[in-house]
Amino acid sequence: MLACGIAAGPLFLTVGVLQGVFRDGFDFTRNAISQLSLGDLGWIQETSFVLTAALIIAGAMGMRRTLDGGPGSTWAPRLIAVFGTSFLVSAVFPADPGAGFPTDAPEGPGVSISTSGIVHMLGGMVGYLALCAAFFVLARRFSGQGRRGWAAACRIVPLAVLAGFAGSATSVLAFSTGGRRWACCGSPRQPHGSPPRRRPNGEHEPPTLPLAGLPERS
Repeated sequence: MLACGIAAGPLFLTVGVLQGVFRDGFDFTRNAISQLSLGDLGWIQETSFVLTAALIIAGAMGMRRTLDGGPGSTWAPRLIAVFGTSFLVSAVFPADPGAGFPTDAPEGPGVSISTSGIVHMLGGMVGYLALCAAFFVLARRFSGQGRRGWAAACRIVPLAVLAGFAGSATSVLAFSTGGRRWACCGSPRQPHGSPPRRRPNGEHEPPTLPLAGLPERS
C-alpha cells in the first residue's frame, strides 16, 4: 500500500501537465492546475483528484502498518490521510474560472470569489499544512533513531511544499479576490474617458466621460 502513496504524486502531475499542454486557453504561467476541473473536459481533472486522494489515503494506511509503533506511528499516517482527503474536497468544490480559462472566461480576474472557490482553497491549505506537519512528525521519529539524513530531509521538504502551494495559491487569488479592484477600475482595454483636448488658444478642455447609450459631446 505504500506504493500507492508513492504513485500518487507522479500520477497527479502527469495528468495535470498533459491537460495543460493540450487544453485550449490553459497557460501554466497564469492558471492553476485546479482550474482544469472546469469546462467540458473537467471530469478528467476531477477523476485525477479522486484517484490521487484514494492513492494517498491507501499510502497512509500502508505507512501505519510499516511504522508499527513508536514516535509518529499514529499522527504521521493520520496527517497524510488528511492530505489525501483534501484532494476529495478539490474534486467536489472546483476552483473559480479566470485568467482566460476556460476559454469563455474573462482574461482578467473574476468579479468575486465563489463559495466553491473558497472551500477549494481552504481545503488545499489544510491539506498541505497537514502534509508538512507529517514530515515534521517523521523527522522527530528519524532523529530518535539516529537517522540524521532522513530527519534533515523531512525538515527541508516542507519548505518546498509550502513554497509550491504558496505559488499556486497566489495565482488563484490573483484571478479571484483581485476581481473587485479590476471591476471597479475597469479593464485596461476600456478607458474611463477621453483624454483632454487642446483648444485653438492652447488651453486644455476638461476630459469628457462617455455615457452608456449616449454619444459624447464634441
